Amino acid sequence: MKFLLVFLFLSIINVIFSTVRSITTIKSGKVIASLVSGGYFAFYNIMLIYTVADFPMWAKCLITFICNLIGVWLVKWVEEKMRKDKLWKVEVTVPNEQVESLLADCLYMNIEHYSYWDAYKYKVFNFYCATQKESAEVRELLKNYNVKYFVTESKAL
Repeated sequence: MKFLLVFLFLSIINVIFSTVRSITTIKSGKVIASLVSGGYFAFYNIMLIYTVADFPMWAKCLITFICNLIGVWLVKWVEEKMRKDKLWKVEVTVPNEQVESLLADCLYMNIEHYSYWDAYKYKVFNFYCATQKESAEVRELLKNYNVKYFVTESKAL
């Protein structure tokens, strides 16, 4: 039983470490990605020893499955919480006959950060969203209209 608990603990650490390794390989520089990858594969040698240990295969598979569910979810949750808000610009082309309705909806929904300009039969609106909440509000607003739009993420200078 003690061996099974150690395997369970090491499996959850392995999944978390593996998920972090995948994320840092994609999002980090060469040095950090190399260090995390090296650390993960060094730790993985310990996992190999426990994986070939003599206890039922179904128990190993079940523990591995459950640890992956928990570990990946946990790392992704932490990643979401650490994600900084970015400025997004949502550019929308609106037919002139829908402009008054859109402006009224912006007022009703307290959407304030926008500008618009004339483009012949259309108005082009630029919505500026500084938070994920503001982005969701603009997305909700645009569901009511049959309009085309595109989104641009701000980049650091």
